[in-house]
Amino acid sequence: MSKAVASALSGGEDVEVIIVDDGSTDTTPELADVYAAKFPGRVQVIHKENGGHGDAVTQGLYKATSTYIKILDSDDWLDKKAFRRVLEVLKKHRKPEEQIDCVISNYVYEKVGKRYKRVMRYHGSLPENKVIGWDTGDKIKFAKSQYVLMHSVIYRRQMLVDMGLVLPKHTFYVDNIYVFEPMQHVKKLMYVNEDLYRYYIGRDDQSVNEKNMIKRIDQHINVTKIIIDYFSENKPDNPQLYRFQRQYVDMMMCIASSISLVAGTKEMLEKKKDIWNYLKEKDPALYKELRHTLLGVSMNLPGPVGRKLSVAGYRIVQKLFGFN
Repeated sequence: MSKAVASALSGGEDVEVIIVDDGSTDTTPELADVYAAKFPGRVQVIHKENGGHGDAVTQGLYKATSTYIKILDSDDWLDKKAFRRVLEVLKKHRKPEEQIDCVISNYVYEKVGKRYKRVMRYHGSLPENKVIGWDTGDKIKFAKSQYVLMHSVIYRRQMLVDMGLVLPKHTFYVDNIYVFEPMQHVKKLMYVNEDLYRYYIGRDDQSVNEKNMIKRIDQHINVTKIIIDYFSENKPDNPQLYRFQRQYVDMMMCIASSISLVAGTKEMLEKKKDIWNYLKEKDPALYKELRHTLLGVSMNLPGPVGRKLSVAGYRIVQKLFGFN
C-alpha cells in the first residue's frame, strides 16, 4: 500500500487521496492514519467493515470531492512521470464546459518473476489527445486484444455520482461493471497514450489467479449476468458504443467459458452451459450474435476433443497476452 499511496501523492497538491480501509486486520488502518496525519487535507481515510472491492470503490467515490477519479488497488502503482503528464491533461479540462467524462490511458502488466512487461495500449483504436465522443464522427474501434479495464479509465466523478453508480458488495470482478455501465453515460472521452497504471499480477492470492477464478467462477458468472441484464435493457443506439459493449460482453462470456473448460469437471461444464442458456433466454438476438463470433465459436466446440481444442486455444492466448 505504501508504494501505491506514494505514487498517488507524487501528483502533488492537485491530487486528493482517499484510502479505504475495508475492514483490514493487518496494519493497514494504522498506516492509513499515519498518511492522513502527515498529509492533512490531501489524504482522507475511510475505516469501514469489510464489504469487498466494489463497496470500497463506492465508498471512495462518494467521499471524494475531486473533479476526476482514478481507482488504484493497493498492490498496484502509478508511473510518476506518466501521472504528471496525465494530470497536465486533466488540469486543462477542469472548467465545467471543458470537462471530459472519461480519459483512457495505458496499463502495464508487472508480472511476478518476469522481466518482460506487456503494455496494453489503445493506439489505433482511438485518436490520441483529442476530445471525441461516440457520436462525433471519430472512429472508435477497439481490437479484440485491447481489453479496457478499471486500470485504463479515469472518470469525471460527478458523472458517476449522477448516474448513481453503486457496485455490489462482497463480490469479486465488479471492476468490469465499473468499466461497462458508465460508458453509456460518457459523452466526451480522450485517449492519452501514457503507460500510467502498473498492474502487479502473478501472486497466488490474487482474484485473477486462475485457481482463484475457478474457485470464484460463480461470482464472475453473476457479474456477467449483471452486465448482460444491463446491456439487454439499455442497448445504445450509437453503433460504436454498441460494438464496444457487445465486445465487452463477448469477452466476459469467453472468460466464464474458458475458466469452466480449464476446470473441466461436470459441475463446471454445467456452469458454462448455464451462462450461455441465461444469455439465450435473456436476449436471443445477442446470444445469436455472440455465439457466432470467433470467441463464441472457439469456446463452444462440441465434444471432448472440442473442449481440448478450446483449452489449447486459451493457453496460446494466455501466453501471447501474458494474463494470469
